[in-house]
Amino acid sequence: MIQLESAEKFYTTRTVKTLALRDINLQIAAGEFVSIMGPSGSGKTTLLNVLGMFETLDAGRLQLAQHDITPMRHSQKIALRRQLLGYIFQSFNLIDFMSVYENIELPLKYRNVPQSERKARVKQPLEQFGLSGRSAHYPAQLSGGQQQRVAIARAMISRPTLILADEPTGNLDSSNSKTVLQQLEDINQAGTTVVMVTHSPEASEYAKRHLMMKDGYLT
Repeated sequence: MIQLESAEKFYTTRTVKTLALRDINLQIAAGEFVSIMGPSGSGKTTLLNVLGMFETLDAGRLQLAQHDITPMRHSQKIALRRQLLGYIFQSFNLIDFMSVYENIELPLKYRNVPQSERKARVKQPLEQFGLSGRSAHYPAQLSGGQQQRVAIARAMISRPTLILADEPTGNLDSSNSKTVLQQLEDINQAGTTVVMVTHSPEASEYAKRHLMMKDGYLT
C-alpha cells in the first residue's frame, strides 16, 4: 500500500537548511492501522503531507497502491489523491464559502457520484457526528470541535482506500474523540488503511502498529 525508500525532505531559508525527514524507509500494508507519535517538530506532519502528495520528497522514492509517485506531475497527483485518499487536516481546511453539507459532499462530486446517492450518503455522517442541525451553517459559524467533525466526515465520505489523519481528536472532547476513533477503527476493519499522527497515547491505542518520530527519524 505504502512504500517509502530513503526518503528525505528539507526546508531551506537564506541562511538555514532544516532536514525534516531523514533517510526514512517505511512499508505499510493494505488494511493496516498505524499510529505515528513524537514530539512537536519531529517531522510527523511533514511525513503525512508527503504520503498525501501535498509535499514532494527532495530525495528517495514513494509508492502508493502500486503507483510510483516520485515522477508524477502535479495534475496526476491531484487525480490520484481524489481517487485514493481521505485526509483529516489538523487545521481542518474547510472551504469557507461552502456549507457543512457542501464541504462533506465535495469528495463525492469529485468522484462523479450521482446527486441522489450523494444526498443519502451525506445524511449518515451528519447524523453520526451530531451535525444535522448545522448542515446549512458555514465554517465560521462553527466551533473548533464542530469544524473538526466536519473535516473527519468529509475525509470518510468517499470510502477511500487510505485515510491520513493529522491529530484527528486534537480539538474534540472525550466523547467526540471516542466516536471519531471508533469510526476510524470501523473503517479500518472494513479494509481501509489508516495512518494517524497523534500526541494522544489513548488515541494511539486504537492502532495496531505504533511508530515514533524524533528529529526527522522514524523508529
